Amino acid sequence: MAGMKTAIESNTDTHLWGIYYRDREFARVKGDPLRTVIAAQTKEKAEQEASRLGFEEPWAHPVTLEETQKAEWLPTNIRHLQGRQNFRKGVRV
Repeated sequence: MAGMKTAIESNTDTHLWGIYYRDREFARVKGDPLRTVIAAQTKEKAEQEASRLGFEEPWAHPVTLEETQKAEWLPTNIRHLQGRQNFRKGVRV
C-alpha cells in the first residue's frame, strides 16, 4: 500500500497539533511545556497559525484531545472541543 496516506499525512482531515518550543534544549530547561494547540490540516499550517498568533519559533507535533488539557493557552475554537469524543472530520462531498 505504497500510495496510502496515514491520518496525520491526510490533507482532507483537520488534526490537533501541539505547539512546543523549536529549540529543544531550551524546551527541556522550561519543562517542555505544551504552549498551545492548533487545529490544522498539516504540520506546516499549524506552525504558520501559531506564528500568526504570536508564538515565536513554533514546533508542531500531533496531540490527542486529552493532551490538550496540558496546554498553557488554548484558542477558543479548541476549548469547545474538549467535551467531544471524536474531533476528526470526515471527507465532505
